[in-house]
Amino acid sequence: MAPSASGSPRRLWRNIHLVIGVGLGLLLIPIGLSGSLLVWHDALDAVMHPGRYAVTSGPARAPSDHLAAASAAVGTTFQPVVVRFPESVQAPVTVSARDITVERGARPRILTVYLDPPTARVLDVVDFRSSFIGVLHRFHENLTIPEYNGRDIVGWCGVAMLIMALTGLYLWWPRNNIWSAAWRWQRGAGTASHLHHQFGFWICAPLAVLSLTGIYLGFPQQGRAMLSSVTALSPQQRGGFGAPLLRQPRLTIDQALHAALLSTPDARPAAIFLPAQQAQTWRVQLRQLDDIVTVTVDDRSGTANPTGPQLTGDRVASWIRWIHDGSRGGIVWQTVIFLCGLFPTVLAITGVIIWLQRRGRRTAIGRATGVPQLGAAE
Repeated sequence: MAPSASGSPRRLWRNIHLVIGVGLGLLLIPIGLSGSLLVWHDALDAVMHPGRYAVTSGPARAPSDHLAAASAAVGTTFQPVVVRFPESVQAPVTVSARDITVERGARPRILTVYLDPPTARVLDVVDFRSSFIGVLHRFHENLTIPEYNGRDIVGWCGVAMLIMALTGLYLWWPRNNIWSAAWRWQRGAGTASHLHHQFGFWICAPLAVLSLTGIYLGFPQQGRAMLSSVTALSPQQRGGFGAPLLRQPRLTIDQALHAALLSTPDARPAAIFLPAQQAQTWRVQLRQLDDIVTVTVDDRSGTANPTGPQLTGDRVASWIRWIHDGSRGGIVWQTVIFLCGLFPTVLAITGVIIWLQRRGRRTAIGRATGVPQLGAAE
């Protein structure tokens, strides 16, 4: 005897697809939309706050000038931690400074100072986490509720989205492999069904890739453990912005940068992290061709030590982040990511319409025949 339709794998996966879509749609949609906007975060920030990017032309001042201007702008309760240099001449230098008045172990408030590279003039001082772009970042990473396992929730949403993409591909797959039917515009009754099948197919592969990379970023410890089990991965750095800085470094920031540049020919500065008390080394990131090279400079001796070729695991981890945020994929991949963030909204709306239409048809058939129609979810 042939298996009943109600027990078919196709029906099972359709119901899973439906339950996830309806149950998590209100959460998946804003996560996707925030990701779409973050693809263009620099351009969006420049449009919203043109004063931050009102830079002038000319050779850039020394890093010590930018550091001094930022220190004066944030006051004595904030301590500069890192100076970042722009890739483009149309962008500002930024200095991140942390609040030193918070209790030990608490998350410090971070201010970002925007500076004109040629003049070291302060263009703006921003609490980035409270800005529009900062809120988008926080929502996309942890729903702005890190204290309630928001990052884990986003990670599980990535799992749900991956299942949605894979089950959607399975449901799109033509029965009996009749490919002429698979590519037809009319895959069901009504425009909503046509849009759902076509948009769903074209977006399912990149959406699955973004979901998979999002799962890694949503569960960083588990992701690093899994990655390190198959390839070499550098130990995770401790401290970050919370590590106490060296009170009186022997080197100036200009001397540290000079030593790093001497060790790495044909490189440009990307960022300089001030030395922490424990390591007593400056960490200088340099742009060399299309890569970022890190050089540590010992504050006691002034010796520069390039970190050497990046480990395979570190490179893979970097590519996972670049794939997810589109920072290294060019305009084509950025556009794909942007659409992947928008289309879940379209798929959710059309999916609910399809479900309601099918439910209505089954209810009408049941009333006409007097036989209850089970499986209204199909």
